[in-house]
Amino acid sequence: MNKLRTMLCAACTLMLVNINSSVVADSGNMAGPYIGIQGSTVGVGIQGTQKGGADTVNENTTVNAGRTGITVGAEAGYALPLGESLLIDVGASYIDGAAVLKTESTDLAAVADVKLVISDFVTYYIAPTVMLTDTSSLYVKFAYSEAAVTVTGDINDPGNLNGDTYAIGTRTVLPSGLFVRAEAGLTDYDNVIATGKGTAGGIAKTTSYSADPKVAFGAISLGFRF
Repeated sequence: MNKLRTMLCAACTLMLVNINSSVVADSGNMAGPYIGIQGSTVGVGIQGTQKGGADTVNENTTVNAGRTGITVGAEAGYALPLGESLLIDVGASYIDGAAVLKTESTDLAAVADVKLVISDFVTYYIAPTVMLTDTSSLYVKFAYSEAAVTVTGDINDPGNLNGDTYAIGTRTVLPSGLFVRAEAGLTDYDNVIATGKGTAGGIAKTTSYSADPKVAFGAISLGFRF
């Protein structure tokens, strides 16, 4: 994460230098509202930990799970020009898909089985953008991300996730208003923690489950600037 932040800070510095040293490009070609359809290749990593137990022995178990896949989503935003070569892009995106963390008990009733599903990834972003030519640009993205969490089994609902997203990408707009966006980034979500409900034959209240999910992605968007 620190390396990614360093890379984005360096990209911001290069963008600012480029404003003063590059050939002047027309930011108006990128300005205005837009919508798009997004296809992403994602890698979801989850470090899950179980602590405590129904007996007097305090058991700690850590599991690392990973999954890759292809997802689709949508985005909408507005690019505001701040000069001939600089814009601020503000928008939101939604990505369909789910990541699952599941544990199954071998010695207790099925109520002791636990499944945690993370889905419906929503991101609200701001992206400083510098024009490279009259039709292409480079941007870095800083975003707040949310995801829905659902659980099954004898555990309390931990609530939804939130975290930070950092990305870098390019955007090319055709004279017709059609555009292509290519982007790569990482979302680091806060830990999600759930505790047992203590149901008979289920999971003791002294048992807790935690997960630390991270999502790396590469995305291509096709859209239209109005």
